[in-house]
Amino acid sequence: MAQNSTLPAATLLSSVLLAACGGGDSAPVASPTNDQRVAAATATATTNPMCAESTLGPFYWEIGDSAGTKASGSIGSAAPIATTMMSIASASKWLYSTYVVQRVGVRPADIPFLNFTSGYSNFTVPICLPTDTVESCLDTQGNDVLVQSTVGKFAYGSGHMQHHAASFMGLGLLGNAALTDEIQSRIGDFGFVYTQPQLAGGASGSAAGYAAFLRRILGGELAMLGALGSNKVCTNPTTCSTAVGSPIPDTESWNYSLGHWVEDDPLVGDHAYSSAGAFGFYPWIDRTKTLYGVVARVALETNAGYRSAQCGRLIRQAWVTGITVTGG
Repeated sequence: MAQNSTLPAATLLSSVLLAACGGGDSAPVASPTNDQRVAAATATATTNPMCAESTLGPFYWEIGDSAGTKASGSIGSAAPIATTMMSIASASKWLYSTYVVQRVGVRPADIPFLNFTSGYSNFTVPICLPTDTVESCLDTQGNDVLVQSTVGKFAYGSGHMQHHAASFMGLGLLGNAALTDEIQSRIGDFGFVYTQPQLAGGASGSAAGYAAFLRRILGGELAMLGALGSNKVCTNPTTCSTAVGSPIPDTESWNYSLGHWVEDDPLVGDHAYSSAGAFGFYPWIDRTKTLYGVVARVALETNAGYRSAQCGRLIRQAWVTGITVTGG
């Protein structure tokens, strides 16, 4: 049976990497076998209190690398499987930022709209109608208002990407079907569809589709690989005067890059890149840019995305160390 561990993920990861490099005077520690990693990740996803069905409800999880899936499982009764379609909500943000980087690179003028410092923080009607276009949704009830007090400050919301898509990328007249086709034309067809023409939260997809998207990043087929973590900004209003609002509880301080989070809280972060959605869909790439993972579920609860992230990083820790994580 694998040993228990309750050390912070960042501490454990650093220790494993140091041991693997032969740091200090101790003998190098052998890397876990693939079987040990699979067993540890599976046991963590199944038994850790932060991943239990009683905590998250039914969910599907997966971890892998650019070559394919390494371990996966469905937890709970009536749990989703890899191909179950669901709203991915804010995981849509990583799709759009990848589309932009793939199409035009990282232009200075685009950065504030992708790391949410543009000042377009007044997206007060968060749901676009199925009959809307990108532009008509932006024009609804003040969604397109520039808030001067938030210019240059991180303010999490959909207005940044919606304005950028309409005004910088020429997508304003596109509805759901045309928007789906356009995004797929640049990043690939992974089964995503837009059910509302909102770049920051309107897509639906499956864990299998998102995993294929992440594998394409890891394989270097998408330019987002080189942009991961770039142009990041602080997001916690309690510790940073240039942050206005964040969906991450203020007990942790993450940064935000181009359409994705950087989980680099100094106490518990392991520097993973991720894009959690409001209903609990949580995709990630690890700090070494060699592993990806997904926690896929649909839950109407406060902080659903963050709660999935708490489970996901424990699965990630278990895989890296080959040790089942029993504590938070």
